[in-house]
Amino acid sequence: MHYLGFSLRNNLFVAPMAGVTDRPFRQLCKKMGAGLAVSEMVTSNSLLYGSAKTRRRADHDGEVAPIAVQIAGSVPEMMAEAARYNVDRGAQIIDINMGCPAKKVCNTMAGSALLKDEALVGRILEAVVRVVPGTPVTLKIRTGWDKANRNAPSILKIAEQSGIQALTVHGRTRACGYTGHAEYETIAAIKAEARIPIVANGDIVSPEKAKFVLDATGADALMIGRAAQGRPWLFREIEYYLATGERLPPPRVGEIHNILLAHLEDLYDFYGVDTGVRVARKHISWYTKGLAGSASFRHRMNQLPDVVEQRNAVDEFFLSLAEQNEHLYYDPTDDNNIEGHAAWKSPTIFPPASGARLKPISVISMEKCQAISTTWC
Repeated sequence: MHYLGFSLRNNLFVAPMAGVTDRPFRQLCKKMGAGLAVSEMVTSNSLLYGSAKTRRRADHDGEVAPIAVQIAGSVPEMMAEAARYNVDRGAQIIDINMGCPAKKVCNTMAGSALLKDEALVGRILEAVVRVVPGTPVTLKIRTGWDKANRNAPSILKIAEQSGIQALTVHGRTRACGYTGHAEYETIAAIKAEARIPIVANGDIVSPEKAKFVLDATGADALMIGRAAQGRPWLFREIEYYLATGERLPPPRVGEIHNILLAHLEDLYDFYGVDTGVRVARKHISWYTKGLAGSASFRHRMNQLPDVVEQRNAVDEFFLSLAEQNEHLYYDPTDDNNIEGHAAWKSPTIFPPASGARLKPISVISMEKCQAISTTWC
C-alpha cells in the first residue's frame, strides 16, 4: 500500500494504545504482518519531556520505518511543539489524538473531548501542520461526542482544510466508550465525502470481520487495537485472508512460545529488569487468556518476582500445552476467553489432541452471552 509517501506491506495498522504499543510491541506487530504501527500517545506538555515514560515513548531505536507518533493535548502551541519535538527525534508521521474516550484525558479537554469544540480542533490541526511542513500529519477521531452529536463529517472537512493527510475513525462516539457496536455506516458516509485516505477502526477481531469492514466502509485501511493484544499474529492472518479468501491454520504452540519469549526479552531490555517484569505480566496474561487451563497459570505467574521465575513459568505452561495439542487451542467455554479475548470470535479453533484433558465445561447463560456481545470492542 502507498500511504503518505511510504510504501507499506499492507493496509493493516496497529492502533495506538497507552501502555501497550511500546517499541517492542510495535516491532513485533510489524514482524507479524502489520503495515504500520502508531506509538502510544505522547503528551504535549513540555514539562514531562524529561520523564522516563515520555523518553521511552519517544524511543524509536531500530524501529522499521515509517515511524508514526501520536500526540495528545488541547493547546495549539503546545501540540505544535510536541510535533516538532517528536519529528526531531525520528517521527516520520505525526498523528493527533482526538479519539481517546478516557476520562482522565477528556477531563483536560484533550482526546475525544475536543470534538465538542470544532473551532479549537481547527486551530490545533493548523498549528501542528504548519510547524512540521515536511512531515505528514494525520488525525484519529470518533464519530462524535454522543449519539446526538455525530459531527465526524464536519471534522473531516476541517481536517482537509487544515492539511491533514489521513483520517482514522473509531466507529463509536465518545459517550459510547467501548460499548455497543461500531458504526460502520457512519465511517462509510465519511469515506464517501473524503478527499484523503480513511482508516476504519473498531471491533475488527478476525480475518472475516476485517474483510467485512473493508467492504462495508470502503475504507483505505484498517486499524486494529485490543484484538491484537496477546495475538500479534492476527495481522498475518488477516493479510492472508484478504489475499486468498482462506484462513491460515492456527499457529503452532511452539511458535507462539518462542514469540512470547522473544517479546519478554525485548521488554526486559527496553524497560530494565524490574519494570520489565511488571510490564511483561500483562502481556503474558493476554497471550494465554482463553487457552485451555490458563487461569491458574495466570494467577500464579502474576505473583512471580523476577525474570528467571517468569521465564520458567512460561516455559512450563507452553511445554505442557504442546503436549495436549500441536496448535493453539482456545477454549470457547472459558469465561475469561469470552469476556475479553478476540479468539472467541474466531472460528479457527482446533479441537484438543486425542486424550487431552480439559477442565469441565461450564454453562453460560443467554443473558451473559448477550451482555458480552454488546460490550465487545
